[in-house]
Amino acid sequence: MAERKQFFLTTAIDYPNNRPHIGTAFEKIGADVQARYRRMEGFDVHFLMGNDENTVKVSKRAEELGQDVKAYCDDMARQFREVWDALGITYDEFVQTSEERHHRCARQFIQKVYDAGYIRKANYEGWYCDGCEAFKTDTEAKENNFTCPNHKELTRRSEPCYFFELSKFQERLLKFYEENPDFIQPESRRNEMLSLVQGGLQDVNITRNSQTWGIPVPFDPEFTIWVWFDALLTYFTGIGYGTDEEKFKKWWPAEIHFIGKDITRFHCALWPSMLWAAGLEPPKVVFAHGFVYNKGQKVKKFEQDKQEKPKAPEEYEPTEPMEIIAKFGGEAFRYYFMRECPYPGDGDYTWSRFKDVFNSELANNLGNLYSRCVTLIAKNYEGHLRETAGRKPGVIYTEADTQTTVQQVQKHIEACQYNQALEKIWRQILDPANRYADKKEPWKLVKTDQESAKHVLYDLVETLRCVSILLKPFLPKTAETIYRSFNFPQPWEQVRCEDVWVHPTQVEDLRLLAALEGGKPKPLFPRIS
Repeated sequence: MAERKQFFLTTAIDYPNNRPHIGTAFEKIGADVQARYRRMEGFDVHFLMGNDENTVKVSKRAEELGQDVKAYCDDMARQFREVWDALGITYDEFVQTSEERHHRCARQFIQKVYDAGYIRKANYEGWYCDGCEAFKTDTEAKENNFTCPNHKELTRRSEPCYFFELSKFQERLLKFYEENPDFIQPESRRNEMLSLVQGGLQDVNITRNSQTWGIPVPFDPEFTIWVWFDALLTYFTGIGYGTDEEKFKKWWPAEIHFIGKDITRFHCALWPSMLWAAGLEPPKVVFAHGFVYNKGQKVKKFEQDKQEKPKAPEEYEPTEPMEIIAKFGGEAFRYYFMRECPYPGDGDYTWSRFKDVFNSELANNLGNLYSRCVTLIAKNYEGHLRETAGRKPGVIYTEADTQTTVQQVQKHIEACQYNQALEKIWRQILDPANRYADKKEPWKLVKTDQESAKHVLYDLVETLRCVSILLKPFLPKTAETIYRSFNFPQPWEQVRCEDVWVHPTQVEDLRLLAALEGGKPKPLFPRIS
């Protein structure tokens, strides 16, 4: 048996000073689609997520609540994982930076970089953003009128510290960008990083002093490791750096880091330089996705607790994922943000738009087609379309057209263009199938010509088979429900995108396996009024 290809992917780790918001979930869903797709296509996947807990803002939040910091972090990790589980995020590893295994990983790494001669002690004075937990250069501060674009106020700080000599890697970074043009995705982010690095790099403060919460620096325990030099190493913690060399060599370098566009410079300049300083390779791709906006305003988790529900329900715009999931379901949540928000760019969310997309594309289009087919087969054929074994589908679309669509969908998924992949599935497969159903009207035809109606229904069910396979990374539960509603011969766990255009050689006639209530299936997406 051929060795399976490996695919290690990560998301950015999150500050647990509040529960995740829809922008955070947007990133995780996009990464999960990629992980599910790669598993589906035969890759051995390792998907890592986590929480960034060794931060001042987290310790302050715990203090505000009167809680022990570690206990607070553990409870927030539980709450984050509750959201990710509700959205069907299939992570293989969840790392908390307060864990001892991460402390051990970070101490070993920083010691190695120090021994290699890339860390020096000095005094630092500069502009600092508490929200980013990062220092800003004088140029950055001036360009933004001494504010942070995301967190507003900057403060002036002066303190002794250890510097990582990032400036030594400027030319190597530029050469690496040139030799690896796909390293930074999308192209707009690459251009930003080129401009930043070409403008010159400064050495980076990587420690804090006189802090009790954090990871002590092994060569000077009076200091703790700065949040970014600590946080980036989460990717190593989950694959055994310093403890399981075989596991680490198996998975590193990562195929792709999924991050928000606001932390591109840390992942595309600081992180590769840190790795080179430790004698390691950079990840293969860093994909910086866009933001989710609500009526033009960037969604921020800090605002969740402050948002008051207006008297008019239609004016309320919840940004808490679990609130949206409770009304529409996790599958609809996944669909909306992958369909409406272009992953490489920015997207917009409103409660009313969510409802419109739910009803038009999920309930009316996909859900109605499935319900019609199942109900008609159950009611008129006793759940068994006899004499259909080995029959090829009819004329909804040609086999060549289907193969082209599948290849386009695959290309879009691999490029993280998820909205375009879903657009292809709907416009080139589902829409033609619904038009075909409206033209043939099997619900009428079955009353006068059951044989012809049977062939129409068979064609529509074949479309549902194709759609369920292509939707497997996006709507995993829905896709599985559709596929397992019929006796398709290929096991669900084994289907790949290529199976769409290869019509299965049926061992038996097509039969209905769906659970029914009163002769009808449970609606996939009950329409919301």
